Amino acid sequence: MSRSAVWHPFTQHATEPVPTTIVRTEGAYVDTREGKRVLDAISSWWVITHGHRQPKIMEAIRNATETLDQVIFAGLSHEPAERLAVALVELAPTGLDWVFYSDSGSTSVEVALKMALGFHRNNGAPRSRIVVMEHSYHGDTIGTMSVGARGVFNAAYEPLLFQVDKIPFPAAGRQQETLDSFERLARGREVAALIVEPLVLGAGGMLMYPASVLAELKRIAERSGTLFIADEVMTGWGRTGTMFACEQAAITPDILCTSKGLTGGSLPLAATLATDAIFRAHYSSDRTKTFFHSSSYTANPIACAAALANVGIWNDEPAAERVTALSRMQAEKIARFKGDARFENVRTTGTIAALDLSVGNAGYLAEVGPKLRTFFLQRGLLVRPLGNVIYLLPPYCVTSLELDRLYAAIDEAAALAGTGR
Repeated sequence: MSRSAVWHPFTQHATEPVPTTIVRTEGAYVDTREGKRVLDAISSWWVITHGHRQPKIMEAIRNATETLDQVIFAGLSHEPAERLAVALVELAPTGLDWVFYSDSGSTSVEVALKMALGFHRNNGAPRSRIVVMEHSYHGDTIGTMSVGARGVFNAAYEPLLFQVDKIPFPAAGRQQETLDSFERLARGREVAALIVEPLVLGAGGMLMYPASVLAELKRIAERSGTLFIADEVMTGWGRTGTMFACEQAAITPDILCTSKGLTGGSLPLAATLATDAIFRAHYSSDRTKTFFHSSSYTANPIACAAALANVGIWNDEPAAERVTALSRMQAEKIARFKGDARFENVRTTGTIAALDLSVGNAGYLAEVGPKLRTFFLQRGLLVRPLGNVIYLLPPYCVTSLELDRLYAAIDEAAALAGTGR
């Protein structure tokens, strides 16, 4: 076969091996062209929830293709989008009454940021400052890079980015510093919005913090008239143990972003949910107050049909019980590494488990990262550490025995990495 012309994401082609070709997916597995079954321990970048090619979702996709393909969503609508909007409002925290569709997690956050700025401007009291959390990641478009952590991910694109205010990550024992920092920034009533990944910062290293901090950040935001944006692109659809992470703090954000698990991971689709107050700020006979955002594939009917089937699974099957069972298994199985000097910060939130390999060269560009990826793949396991941070975020159909394989491999990987007790 000739050299591939594909430029892969987050891949340094000069140093990394040729990507493995996948020819089939099913359940918790992806199959290689060579016939090897690989256990997908990261849900293919956190999107697959119930399992690959979930039958009901696949059937919904096939049926949708019999009547619809893409339909312009400005001035027209269609039943899958209408029905899905109703379903999302019912599933989301109470008070999120409007659904704006887009096609990726990054675009759902871009939409949220624009909604927040438009809200204040259209209400006659413009605010332009955005507050973000240290180590956060919200996507790779210009706006989302601006509100994410600055570093190797976006250093080359710094001229394109706008400035934001940053609060520290609420590390254990230092949560009050985070709250005090946000209180100071919000006090002047100039902050348009605070955006956070609730409970778990994903690409920042699977960093976890308690729901009490989330609730207090929301309280400060309300008191200062600051909009609260919850980026639930990764944390939604059961990942943290509840449908949405915000539920654990008993809060309703002003804006909620969802994607990834929205279609069960089958097709790209995103939604930004907003309160009626935000919609009303854009609702006017003055056409300059229109919410000026779209993408060509907004509310793709086939993707909406897949999402409706996904919602049906949550409503009709014991999906929540599967999440609870997986959360319990993760907590039980990772406990073996607590107190193990080879690892630091052994942690879980819901179905997500993570631990840091104790190495001298840590961080996203840690030398051990690519070595670990190769090690796991050779053993038929799809695990993609964030540098020295090893995490497991499997689909909800994974079994206890499959998790045992994963944790045994982590044990072996630590020994090969040369960490000492």
